[in-house]
Amino acid sequence: MKTFAPFITSLVVAFWVAAIAIISVQNATPVSLKFLTFQSVQIPVGLVLAFSACIGLIAIAILQPLWGVAGSRGSRLEDDAEFFVDDEEF
Repeated sequence: MKTFAPFITSLVVAFWVAAIAIISVQNATPVSLKFLTFQSVQIPVGLVLAFSACIGLIAIAILQPLWGVAGSRGSRLEDDAEFFVDDEEF
């Protein structure tokens, strides 16, 4: 099962890269992003999508080890598993 997860991850990333490529070819009009009072220069939609995907991948790559550290401090699930043992057969 451990070899299956990287395959699915690669498949999802490949799908999104292909979707970005198709959308950017079909819609090459420049757009500008606005946030509160800030406004970016006009860049094509494909670049906006590619930058957003890259920022998301980098953020998840950084946050994923932090989630692993936070979850290893003391797992309540292991303690709860011993408490909720059901000996009855249904």
